Amino acid sequence: MAELWRAAVATARLMVGQRDYEAYVGRRRRFDPEAQVMSREEFFRYCQEQRYGGKGVKKCPC
Repeated sequence: MAELWRAAVATARLMVGQRDYEAYVGRRRRFDPEAQVMSREEFFRYCQEQRYGGKGVKKCPC
């Protein structure tokens, strides 16, 4: 039941353009265990800038 809830929350977030922070951290750690990871707040701001525009739009690290 908890896995179903997490999937529903992740789907809802994607529907409004908010990427999954836990998935981002998991991918960063999987490919480079010592890579620097943005805080949850930094990740949120970064993804908002990517979605709605900002200075120097770059590819999302997710």
